Amino acid sequence: MLEVVPGFAIPEEELVERFVRASGPGGQNVNKVSTAVELRFDIAQSPSLSEPVRARLLARRDRRITADGVLVLSAQRYRTQERNRDDARARLLALLHIALAVATPRVATKPKRGSIERRLSSKRERAQVKRGRAARAWRDDRD
Repeated sequence: MLEVVPGFAIPEEELVERFVRASGPGGQNVNKVSTAVELRFDIAQSPSLSEPVRARLLARRDRRITADGVLVLSAQRYRTQERNRDDARARLLALLHIALAVATPRVATKPKRGSIERRLSSKRERAQVKRGRAARAWRDDRD
């Protein structure tokens, strides 16, 4: 069981791990040992996820989520299989924590009278500066 929060966990049967060879530097170890982990979690078909959480996860514009709704996480940061496995699971947990948080809807507010007055007064000052420049430029052209 992958415990996300108390009372909500993902069963091991829903996680598919595949161990592959890592790319990048590492000497002969890279060519011989499959230390990189590819973790797959089927968001669309998971019975553990509630419908709102599933919708929030699938709505993310994330390149790691396939068209079929499968999240594919690749971890090859570390030299050992176990640390890469823990890293992939930690990243899955972080993604699930983000999806569990419900965004509070924005409440539209009316601007205060003081802020409106400040904005309009700064616009008037700026217009005055520009009018002064235009008059000067017009006088300079006539000479």
